Amino acid sequence: MTTAADDSASLIAQAKRLRRAVLEMIAAVGTGHPGSSLSMVEILTVLYYAVLRHRPGEPEWPLRDRFLLSKGHGAPALYATLIDLGVLALETATLLRQLGSPLQGHPDRRFTPGLEISAGSLGQGLSMGLGMALAARRLEQTWRVYVLLGDGECQEGQVWEAAMAAGHHRLHRLCAIVDCNGFQHDGAVEDILDLEPLAAKWRAFGWRTVEVDGHDCAVLARTLRTVGEGERPVAVLARTVKGKGVAFMEGRSDWHSVADADQLARYVEELGRA
Repeated sequence: MTTAADDSASLIAQAKRLRRAVLEMIAAVGTGHPGSSLSMVEILTVLYYAVLRHRPGEPEWPLRDRFLLSKGHGAPALYATLIDLGVLALETATLLRQLGSPLQGHPDRRFTPGLEISAGSLGQGLSMGLGMALAARRLEQTWRVYVLLGDGECQEGQVWEAAMAAGHHRLHRLCAIVDCNGFQHDGAVEDILDLEPLAAKWRAFGWRTVEVDGHDCAVLARTLRTVGEGERPVAVLARTVKGKGVAFMEGRSDWHSVADADQLARYVEELGRA
């Protein structure tokens, strides 16, 4: 865990800084996934500044809690966090999705410090988190494993195979956080393949399931700190807003990727003058 104060006001201010960094990073290259990145900013803020046991100066510290970004297209938010913590160099912020850059469009742990997994093909992160939680048990270690998924990603069958196995093995130090922003690349989740009742599904697989406001830092911190208590894995359904914080992006699937690079650049320029 970092030394940053974890009170609500501090976390809210930190989330605001990271949200701006995400926008600047994507606007600099005119490509990326802003809607999906912005919906998860508070989740990352709470994890990295209030919950995770980790050492930014030693990203491979063996006793660290593990964070896995399964919805890899949200990488700009994770990169902004790692840059802010000093895990990644500040100058890499302008290199998103560039050839040879450590900040690829989807995370690649071969080239980027601070990543637990490479991601991009959806539906696989929870299975990898399951393996890490099983390894912790076998090695008699106490690290916790947090996996961030998208709600559209939960349409993948592999997610539910992992959920079933984790419930069966009662991996109580494993947490699945679902960024429930209601939209995926092609439209609303409920129109493409409805997941509801989502909470009931996780409970049916043996998970302790909690639904929270995914932009409420205090509630997120209180909830995510309970991972490891009890005897069951934890599913946190974080109800969020796609494109949170930018009015013309909020609740729109066309901003899953950059819909208008010029509009985004103008908005970021206006932020810089504010």
